[in-house]
Amino acid sequence: MKRVVITGMGAITPLGNNVNDFWSGLTAGKSGAAPITHFDASQFRTQFACEVKNFDASHLLDKAELKRTDTFTQYALAAAGQAIADSGFDINKMDPFDAGVIWGTGQGGMETFEQQVSEYATGNGQPRFSPFFVPKMIPNMASGMISIRHGLMGINYTTVSACATSNTAIMDAFNYIRLGKAKVIVTGGSEAPVTPASVGGFSAMKAMSARNHAPQEASRPFDVERDGFVIGEGAGALILEEYEHAAQRGATIYAEVTGADMTADAYHMTATHPEGLGAAKAIERSLKEAGITIQQVDYINVHATSTPIGDLSEIQALSRITGSNTSPYISSTKSMTGHLLGAAGAIEAIASVKAIQHQVIPPTINTTVLDPAIPANMRIVTREAIDHPVKIAMSDTFGFGGHNGIVIFRKV
Repeated sequence: MKRVVITGMGAITPLGNNVNDFWSGLTAGKSGAAPITHFDASQFRTQFACEVKNFDASHLLDKAELKRTDTFTQYALAAAGQAIADSGFDINKMDPFDAGVIWGTGQGGMETFEQQVSEYATGNGQPRFSPFFVPKMIPNMASGMISIRHGLMGINYTTVSACATSNTAIMDAFNYIRLGKAKVIVTGGSEAPVTPASVGGFSAMKAMSARNHAPQEASRPFDVERDGFVIGEGAGALILEEYEHAAQRGATIYAEVTGADMTADAYHMTATHPEGLGAAKAIERSLKEAGITIQQVDYINVHATSTPIGDLSEIQALSRITGSNTSPYISSTKSMTGHLLGAAGAIEAIASVKAIQHQVIPPTINTTVLDPAIPANMRIVTREAIDHPVKIAMSDTFGFGGHNGIVIFRKV
């Protein structure tokens, strides 16, 4: 099997529109939550989100291209462009069929779908859909546009596994390179779900926090007063590359991907397994593939979205692996970024890699009183970032439908 390394990263997030600003926001314990500006949410149960700020796609796309692309694709193009520039690989110096894109999104062009259907519904039933409706909306358009823009002619497709989506994409890229089917793959995910239908739908489920009086304090994973997640948006991109190919061209190597696995809970449409059975098995098999034990993991970027049931089921999964031993350090960066749904795993993979690069573990903010159901051996980093040696980091993601996705990164 080929070794697989990360040679580039790019990010569009509620904390900043590049990797450095994103990481600075995480380590400073900054919240990206604020009242929604994308639409009038005054009548909604939840009126705030972690929106991307000051994003301007006009420097990437001309006026015609802007009209032909949904926001989730624009976020993807921006993050992927950053990652490719960071990696420095030159498609003109390699076989373009050896470079591909495996991208993830949970909802795709939800914004476009809502706009077009709403215009049809209010237009006296006249079928006046835009000719760009379908290509703007379909989930695979981000991966297609990335390949078109950068001349990447190898494997190209999109994964969808709800909130585990980006880890699915990363795992697939890892496996294709290991098998020798590609040398470079742009992977990650993007999401633009701060729309009336998405916010309204999640609100109807009572899955989101309704702490409208204090949005910056709303995402509080593991806290006894948590009341739901905060929806977020953005994109994260990583360049996965065959180690020998990267070394030969003198690329900067941020980390190595050493293990990844997916399982299914086979339990419920939206709820995670209360005992964490599926998640625990995915963690166990990822560790086995990486050739390590849980005691060798220094940091886990947990899925923990700030929901009453979900946070505890993840703790149950980790407890099955650690037993009574002290856990690795744990933190949920969703306390700051909100939950980016299908893009969550991408920016959390970047956070994990940056923890390895800088030997710093970002905090879980807003967590003041831990849920008493959490065992004392769980080392949850709260309030402030800590300096700590990080050689191995793990990123956990779980999604509606019972999808569990785990990826492990190691310092090279």
